[in-house]
Amino acid sequence: MQQINFYRNKVAINVLAKDIANAREIYEAAEGHAVIGILSAQFSSVEEGIKEVKRWMTDVPSISVGLGAGDPAQYYKAAMIASRVHPAHVNQTFTGCGFAAGALAATGGEQTHINALVSPTGTPGEVLISTGVSSSQGTPARVSCDAAVRMMLDSGAHAAKFFPMGGERSLPELYALATTAARNGMTLIEPTGGIDLENFGVILQSCLEAGVPRVMPHVYSSIIDPQTGNTRPADVVRLMEIVKEMV
Repeated sequence: MQQINFYRNKVAINVLAKDIANAREIYEAAEGHAVIGILSAQFSSVEEGIKEVKRWMTDVPSISVGLGAGDPAQYYKAAMIASRVHPAHVNQTFTGCGFAAGALAATGGEQTHINALVSPTGTPGEVLISTGVSSSQGTPARVSCDAAVRMMLDSGAHAAKFFPMGGERSLPELYALATTAARNGMTLIEPTGGIDLENFGVILQSCLEAGVPRVMPHVYSSIIDPQTGNTRPADVVRLMEIVKEMV
C-alpha cells in the first residue's frame, strides 16, 4: 500500500512526470514529499491503465491516479484503476468520489487518499459541486462550502480539490473552503490549476493559515519544460524550499 510522505506531516506536492526516469528524479528532488500524477485520460482502457500504473509503482513510491484537466469523463477509469492497484492517491469528481471510495473499500484499498473536485463560483463560501459527467452539462449546483465538505465526508472522500485556482484570483474562495474543511474535520485540501513558482507560496500560506491539517498543491504545466516534456527537478527543489520556509 502506497503512502503520501507529507513534509512535517503538513505538505506534499502533486506533480506530473514525463516518464519513470523523470518521476524518480523529481521525487528525489522533493526529498520524497511528492506524489507523482499519472492521468487516466491517456489510457484507452482500464486494463491499459492498470498495467502502466503498476509499472510506475514498482519504481515510484507515491503515485496519484489523475483525471486529466479535471475531465469528468475519466472518473470511472480513475476509480477502477485505483481499486486494482491501490496507489497513494486518486483524483475524483465530486459526484464520483463515493463510487471510488466503494470500489477501493471492496478491494482493500481504504488507505488510498480520495479527493472530490469542486470549482469556484466567484463567491467565497460557495462552491460548484456539479463537476460530474452529466451534472457539469446541466444546471450548476452551487452550495455552501459547509454542505459540500460534509457531503464529501459522507461519500468517503478525504480531501477537497479546488479546481481551477486561477492563480491568486481565487484565494478568498480557497481560504473559505479550507477553513470549512478544517472546521468539519477534513484533513486535506488540494488547490489545483494555475499554480506556479510565483504564486505557490501565497496559495500554500492561505491554506496553512486556514488551519487545515494537510495541504497538497498540484503544480503541473508551469514547471514542465516545453522542449523536453520533463518536469524540471530544479523547480521542484524550489517548491520544496518554499514549503520549508513556511512549515
